[in-house]
Amino acid sequence: MSKGRFGKYGGQYVPEIVMPVLTELEAAYEKYRDDPEFLAELRKYYVEYAGRPTLLYYAENLTKHYGGAKIYLKREDLLHTGAHKINNALGQVLLAKRMGKKRIIAETGAGQHGVATATVAALFGMECKVFMGAVDIERQKLNVFKMKLLGTEVVPVTTGTSTLKDATSEAIRYWAAHIEDTHYIIGSAVGPHPYPTMVRDFQSVIGKEIREQIKEETGGRLDYLIACVGGGSNAIGTFHEFANDSDVKKFGVEAAGRGPAVGDNAQTLSNPASRPGVLHGAYSYLAQDDDGQVIEVYSISAGLDYPGVGPEHAMFHEQGIVKYVGINDMEALEAFQLLSREEGIIPAVESSHALAYLEKLMPNTKPDEVVVVTLSGRGDKDVQQVAKALGEEL
Repeated sequence: MSKGRFGKYGGQYVPEIVMPVLTELEAAYEKYRDDPEFLAELRKYYVEYAGRPTLLYYAENLTKHYGGAKIYLKREDLLHTGAHKINNALGQVLLAKRMGKKRIIAETGAGQHGVATATVAALFGMECKVFMGAVDIERQKLNVFKMKLLGTEVVPVTTGTSTLKDATSEAIRYWAAHIEDTHYIIGSAVGPHPYPTMVRDFQSVIGKEIREQIKEETGGRLDYLIACVGGGSNAIGTFHEFANDSDVKKFGVEAAGRGPAVGDNAQTLSNPASRPGVLHGAYSYLAQDDDGQVIEVYSISAGLDYPGVGPEHAMFHEQGIVKYVGINDMEALEAFQLLSREEGIIPAVESSHALAYLEKLMPNTKPDEVVVVTLSGRGDKDVQQVAKALGEEL
């Protein structure tokens, strides 16, 4: 990878006013990414605060339900704050502390990254603002209240579709006006360099743990890896460690929403109509119209409701390292209920998209094969929304 590029994807497409802070951030990350003291402090918080390593759980009941390969779940849902987002938030806040920043900002869709950011800001005594689309505020009220409890100001965004893309745009605008004392914790493997690399590195603990744990569980046998993809941070954390393992088939699961019509889904790499363009500071695949304008996208999952994807995913797609597929709302809701019934584990709706792909994969697997699904988060935040979608009154 050349500087800031994954093949031809990535880069720094930002206003000139933002370039100095990106240069500062890149220099700080290069200084500390291999620094023993920094890494030791990060590991300390991963273990003592976040709850790493997370379990690799053999889902025996789910395996019996489907037949075929043995199914394991990488339990990122067991982390403090309930999702993989804390991995990246801890890494970036420790970096911001070393850079002398006093304020933290973030964007959030499903609210899990917002909660993780609010959590680390509280832990280190920093002022925090989280930008969130008004639509997402309404469908993720529990996480909004959590952020406020943690002392964070939640800033509603009402422009555009009032979802994740617009929250990200607003956060970038605020950052550009407060670059001296503010660090922007981008929540996914998107944005201008060095964010995709930095987020990937902090999330790669997922794949590294899977490799070690699968040795103990199966002697190293691993045939399939599955993770959901919006911007793509839990997926890049899962896949990166296995990028050169051609014998491990990797599936990134995007949100097929209500159907294939424009505006009814949030598929990027699994949609033949998508093509590369620039969004939020990086060149990658986007959902866009014939005039190159980014289109409105939709998913029942606030965390997958994003019209782009991280640049490393774009490279993986182009090189055939990962196969990207779509799962619709109803399929995800079925998987949400299935895991709850079969294993007593209520998954996030985002993670349910990855779980739903088992319906398509498992009939083609053999009993001696092994599949790992990254359970990126837990479903507490989604129960009210799922109940509504299923016609249940709470």
